[in-house]
Amino acid sequence: MSDSPMSATPYEILGVAATASHDELRRAYRRLARETHPDTGGDPARFIAVQRAWELVATPEDRAQYDRGRATGRPDIEEAWAAPASGRPERRDTRPTARSYGHPGGWRRERYLAMIREYVGLGEPIADPYDPALVRRAPREIRHVLADALAEEATARTLAELGIGFTVWHDVDATGFPEDKVDHVVLGPTGLWALLSEDFGGPVRFRRGELIGEAVGDDRPMHRLGVRAKALRRSLGVRFTALVIVLPDDAFEDPYTVLGSIRGATTVVVRQSYLAMLLRSGVPDVPTIGGTDLFEVRTRLQAGIRFV
Repeated sequence: MSDSPMSATPYEILGVAATASHDELRRAYRRLARETHPDTGGDPARFIAVQRAWELVATPEDRAQYDRGRATGRPDIEEAWAAPASGRPERRDTRPTARSYGHPGGWRRERYLAMIREYVGLGEPIADPYDPALVRRAPREIRHVLADALAEEATARTLAELGIGFTVWHDVDATGFPEDKVDHVVLGPTGLWALLSEDFGGPVRFRRGELIGEAVGDDRPMHRLGVRAKALRRSLGVRFTALVIVLPDDAFEDPYTVLGSIRGATTVVVRQSYLAMLLRSGVPDVPTIGGTDLFEVRTRLQAGIRFV
């Protein structure tokens, strides 16, 4: 089980309430273990998920530790979820980093804090808004906001490592409404890229140029990105080379998948760990930017981009 706020809890995987007795938990686990076992025709992935869920709550001690927000055998996820010390990702070495502007994940962090305070109750004290026990019992829409903020921050760390040939703008205002922002605009020798960093908390599939799956629901993330990129194209007078959605590595199998195009921009879904490679090498058969064109586009972006 990943440490994403969108990850299903052991109780959700086992199909019981968080208040279920230990006997109810054990019965649910045994039933699902039989139903999902590959030897009896079950789904291997679901069988593994059931086993991992049971490991977290198999004993009263493990369950109490999980409910307090710390799972045995795993790093403290409070540190991973806590607000970053600054808007810029920490540097891992002394090599020059990409030029970066804006505050990655900043708007969604603020949105999460407002939503979690409203969920707990306005005026009620919250010792730690990132306490895993509090996050896990919050509604899905609140957890999704935090998960996306973490995804944006992870992408920002990757983008910083691209080097001085790239310029990055985070939390870019596309339409005048903060919720319609483009998470990252990236300019480099391989082109001009518009990125959304997403975490749906489950696997995704692709159909007709869009992301689908139980975790995605009725959302149309590539369509959303296309609408926002169109607004930026009009206001800034630039053309995007590609529109990219960045997902956690466990969301799909291939390093990246080309879905098609929207108004001349190639649409791509990429795993987080492959993002740097994609941006450095570009999409095959897609023209790059160089020379005076690169300088002109950077000048337009620097003069026209606004942040949420």
